[in-house]
Parts: sequence; structure tokens; C-alpha cells
Amino acid sequence: MTEKPQAASAAVAKSDAGKLGLLALIAVVVGSMLGGGVFSLPQNTAATSAVGPVIIAWVIAGVGMYFVANAFRMLSDMRPDLQAGVYMYAQEGFGSFIGFIVAWGYWLMTCFGNVAFAVILMDSFDEFFPGVFTDGNNLNSIICGSILIWGYNFLVLSGTKTAGLINTFGTIAKMVPLVLFVVILGVMIDYSQVFANFWGTAPQITTQVGSQVQPASLAAQVMAPMTVTLWAFIGVEGAVVLSGRARNTNDVGKATLLGFLIALIVYVLLSVLPFGSMTQAQLSQVANPSTAGVLAHVVGAPWGNWLMSVGLIISVLAGWLAWTMLCAEIPMVAGQQGAYPKAFARTNSKDAATVSLWVSSLVMQAAMLLVYFSNNAWNTMYNIASLMVVPAYLTTALYMVRLCVKHEFHKYAKKGYALGLVSGVVGALFCIFILYSSSLQYVVMVPILITLGLPIFIWSRIEKHDGKPIFNKLELIYLAILLAVDAVVIWALWAGKISL
Repeated sequence: MTEKPQAASAAVAKSDAGKLGLLALIAVVVGSMLGGGVFSLPQNTAATSAVGPVIIAWVIAGVGMYFVANAFRMLSDMRPDLQAGVYMYAQEGFGSFIGFIVAWGYWLMTCFGNVAFAVILMDSFDEFFPGVFTDGNNLNSIICGSILIWGYNFLVLSGTKTAGLINTFGTIAKMVPLVLFVVILGVMIDYSQVFANFWGTAPQITTQVGSQVQPASLAAQVMAPMTVTLWAFIGVEGAVVLSGRARNTNDVGKATLLGFLIALIVYVLLSVLPFGSMTQAQLSQVANPSTAGVLAHVVGAPWGNWLMSVGLIISVLAGWLAWTMLCAEIPMVAGQQGAYPKAFARTNSKDAATVSLWVSSLVMQAAMLLVYFSNNAWNTMYNIASLMVVPAYLTTALYMVRLCVKHEFHKYAKKGYALGLVSGVVGALFCIFILYSSSLQYVVMVPILITLGLPIFIWSRIEKHDGKPIFNKLELIYLAILLAVDAVVIWALWAGKISL
């Protein structure tokens, strides 16, 4: 009689092999968010903003991303059947074409994000090897970045559990310099200086508008760092993307919320405390990673610079791993569900994505080569990557609104209707505000990059052989709108109305 229970226990143990527990899922969320960008927050947020507007920007981002994260959390609990939820929520709510757009945009975001990691990682190596990795996009940087891209390719091929274990340790390790930074500044800064020129009016903060220098209004100072805040929060959905790998689906929602709260606290402290050591004008000129320059200034010794540079290297290496895991997962699941061609669904003996990972690595390699010709590679990569994730966040929030408005919410949950509706509405409005406040030169790249994915969508539809048209009537309207926007963007670029 004991043979069946033992066999059942062995089966459960085998099914749990390679699965991610709560701590590992939290590490994926935090590791995805606390990437290399967190070490540049002091300068990035203070570039054209005083401490007051920076705090307001984080409040807006915190509230908006809380509701976006809450929508992910609630939907992961309500619809555990929708694995890799970032893509599945859009398809379930708005059809296959919108689902594809989200999957494609999110995939490109992870690819560009990894290239941004490569740039700032190489730039941080230049601290220890001056002149060898200048600006993170010289020839040496391209070669070393390319080696890392393919190194992570083979690491993720070894299986999610192996990669997840390394990411967990990496996340814990990179928190050490960040905690030390916060503690040291918390003890040593002049808090009265934090409140000096709180709104950026004495002296007046200015901003470059075309060829003219103009005073920066409060609204302009608040909107200036919004893309930075979005970039910082990307990854909050990491546990949902890997929900199919979770040992317990109930852990997905917990990991999302806990990871979000940990990151928010870190971001606010890293952005505000430096104002107690330098003025806004001084912070805006600190070389990135700016936490290194700030800490060296506070302690008056070069070890502050070295500590944060090493922390950035650990942070990027761990964050890069987390994003490579996510990068491979999205096309694989999309291939399994039919949104991508079936070839992308292939896995190896360790259940790791193969084709989707190889193609992702090729896309990253191509972007890495293009970085060589960029004047400001870091800013370009993180701005484009940030905006490419907006469709995923927007459609997830709108899917929650749809469930509430169409009275389908209670089919999946007994309580939480009001919170779900508020989360969906506020999350969607936040996404729209992000697009409004972002630089137009990067916003216009979104429809162009989405359009580049149309051949993949058409390929996936053709191979279904289901007798249905490639685009249904509603999707033809979506396609016409997308192509019309593309035409306007191309005309604006050609006419010089927008410059990249």
C-alpha cells in the first residue's frame, strides 16, 4: 500500500524540480528592477529637476506602478491558467493581433534592455581599466559585450533552476553596496541642504529646448525623470512572466508586490539622499554611475567610487541574467500558444527555451553592433526599452478594466472588485501619462518597431492552416491605424519635424 503514495511523492518531487520558490521569484522581480540603472539614479533624476519635483515624480510613478503591479498580482491569482501573463492577458482580452503586439514589444524591450546593460557594464569596467572601455560603446566594449551576450545564452540553456539560483545570489550580493550607500549618506549628509532650493527656483533650474535655454517649470521638472522611473520599475512583472515556472502559483502575486515595495524604497532613498551632499547643478554633472561619484564625494576617498562600481558590475551581471531568462520565455510561450511561429516553442532536455533564446541573442548582437555608432548609447537604449514595455502594462491594466466593466470579474474572484477596477483605470492612465511625458524622439520609435514584427505575426497565422484570414475585420482596423501612424512618423522625420 505504500508503493502508490511513494510513487506519487516521487512524481511531485520530479515535477517540482527546476521550479522557482517564493524567494527565487522575489529575487527575479527585484533583480529585474534593480539593474544597472539604479546606480545612475542620482544624476539621472536630478539632471533637470530639483528634489521636490523628483519626489513628486517618484510618488506619481510609485502610485501608477503600484496599481499596474496590483493588476498583475490580482490577475495572476485570478487567472493562473494564463501563464506568462504579460502576453496572455492582452490576447485574452483584445485578440491575437494585440496579443502579438504586446509579446513582440515586450520581447524587443528585453533585448534592448540587455544591450543597455552591456553598455553601462562596459562603462563601469572603464573605472578599473581607464581608456579601455570608453563610454561603454568602443570596439573593446562591443567585443566584451558580445561575449557576455553569448555567455548568458549558454547559461540560460542550462535550465531555469540553475539560472534562477545564480540570480537569487546575485540579487542579494548587489543589495550590499546599495544598503551601504544609503546608510553612509543617511549618517553623513547635511539634511538642511536637501530642502535648499526644494522646487528649483533659487537658483532657477533651466532646460534646453531646441537651441534655447529656458527656465524649467515645475511640471517640466516632474515630467523630466518619468521615463527614468519607468525604466527603474520595469521587471515588476517578472514573476508573472515566469509564473509557469513557479513551484506554487500563489507565490507569484506575493513576489510581485514584495519586490515592488523593496524597489520603491530603494529608489526614493537613492534619488533624494544625494541632494544632501551636492546641489542639483553638481548632481546633474556627476558621471554615471553617479552613485559612485556621490559616495566618493561624501566619504572623501576613492574607495567610494570603487565600491559602487563593483556593485554596479554585480548588479548588471545578475540583472542581465534575469532579463535573459525573461527574454527567452516570452517568444517560447507565444510559440506554444500560436502567437509566434511554432519554431519558437522548442525547448531542450532541461526545459529551457532554445530557438527563442538563440534568436533573442542574435537580435541583441545586432543591437550591440549598432551601439558602436551611437553618441549616447545608454540613454538611447534605456529610453527605447522603457517605452516598448508600455503596451504590455497598458493592455494588462485595460484587461482588468474589461473584466470589471463586462461583469466577468466575479467569475474568477469572490472579492476585490473595486480594487481591481481602480488598479486597471489608474494603471492605464499612468501608462498614457508616461507616453505624454516622454521625449517625442523615442515615442515615435514605438510604432515603427512594432511594425517590424508584422512578418512574424503573418508567418504564425499562415502556419495555423485554420482557414481564417490573417487579420479579422477589427484587426484590419488596428493595422490601418498602426500603418497610418507609421506614415505620419516617417513624414515627420523626413520633413525634419522630429530628429532622432
